[in-house]
Amino acid sequence: MFVFVCAGCGAPLTVPLSPVALPAHAHQKYGNGIQLPVLMEAGTFAVDPEPSGPPWRRWEEIHPDEAAARGIYAPVYALSDGAPGAIVIAPGDVIGTELIPECAGGYCCGLDGADGPNMACVQCSLPVASRIDDCSLWQATWLAPNALRRLPVDGAGTAPLSWSELVTEGEDTPPIVPIATWRSRMRAGHWSNYWWSWSPRWEAAAGQALAHLLAASEGQQVIVPGGLVGQIFQRALDALLPAGPQARRAILAGPGLPAPSHNASILLVPSHPQTGKTWAPADPAPYLVPLPFGVWRRLAFPDPDVPSRTSGAVGALRDHFDPPAPRPDHLFRADPEVFRHTLVRLPTVRSPWLRTILENLAHHIRAGLF
Repeated sequence: MFVFVCAGCGAPLTVPLSPVALPAHAHQKYGNGIQLPVLMEAGTFAVDPEPSGPPWRRWEEIHPDEAAARGIYAPVYALSDGAPGAIVIAPGDVIGTELIPECAGGYCCGLDGADGPNMACVQCSLPVASRIDDCSLWQATWLAPNALRRLPVDGAGTAPLSWSELVTEGEDTPPIVPIATWRSRMRAGHWSNYWWSWSPRWEAAAGQALAHLLAASEGQQVIVPGGLVGQIFQRALDALLPAGPQARRAILAGPGLPAPSHNASILLVPSHPQTGKTWAPADPAPYLVPLPFGVWRRLAFPDPDVPSRTSGAVGALRDHFDPPAPRPDHLFRADPEVFRHTLVRLPTVRSPWLRTILENLAHHIRAGLF
C-alpha cells in the first residue's frame, strides 16, 4: 500500500491506498445530465500512463512520427503535452486539501477540472488535485503527478489475487443498471427519477473490445458466441465488416473455462482488475481481446436464476425472488469515444479499411451502432 504526500511540504494527501488497473471507463462521458457514481473503489488508486491536462496541441501541429512515438496512429482532435502519470482515487480517500474557488470550472451541475487543479494542499497551498463531480462524468479525484510523491506504507499490502482466486472471489459487473439524472439528487429515493439501461461500464468495455475485434478481423467477418456476447458485439461487427465465405471465430476464454479450441482465431479474455495484465493461454495465443474482469466474468459464468435465502421474522428461511431488472428500451451500443480512443492507439488503424470505419464514426453513431 502507499500514501501520497505533497511535493511541496510533505503533508499527507491520501489515506493508505492499494494499486489497481485503470478502469476502461476512467475518461468516459456518458449521456447528458446523468448522475454517475464514484469511479474508484475506496482504498484504491490507478495511474493513467498518458499525458493529461494543458497545454494542448491540435493534431495539425503534430508530426505523424511524433504521434506514432506516443502510440497514436490516427488523427485525434488534440494531444496533451501535460505530465503523464495522473493518479485517480475515490474522493473520500483525500485528506489535507481544500478547494480553490477561482479554479472551480464546470458548474453545469458540479466540477469538471477544466480550469486545472481545483484542490490545494492545506499546509502549503500547492495545487495538487482536481475534484470531478459534474454531470455525465464519473466522480473522482485526480492527483497531479508533478505535485506529489508516493510513499510505501510499512507492513501493509497484499499480493494480487491469482486468476483462480478471482474466478472464485471476484465480482461481476451487472450489464443492466438503474440510471439517474442529476435532478434526481433533489428527489432522492423515488424510482420515477431512474430508468433501467445498459451499464455505462459495459458500453465502455465494449467500445474498447470492439476496436480490438476489428483489428483482429483483418477486414473479414467475425462471428462471436450467441446470447449476451452476441447482443454486445455481433450487430456492430456485421454492420462494420463485410460478409463473406471466410469468417473468423471469436470465443470466450480464460481461467475456469475449457482450453480454447484450435479453430478460434480470436479470444475474448479478462484483464486482471489489480494488475491490468491480460490473461493468456499456455499455448501460443491467437489475437487476445481484453475485457474488464467483471464484464468477462458475467459473460463467462452467467448467474443462474436461483432463489436466495433470507430469514423471516421468526427465523424461518423462505425463498425470496428478486424481480429481474427491466430490459433497456434500445439495443446495446458500444461507447463511441472509448472505441475511438482505443482504435487510434492500435497500429492496424493505418489499414485503409479500418481508417474508413474511424472516419465514418459519426455516421455509425447516427445509425445507432454506437
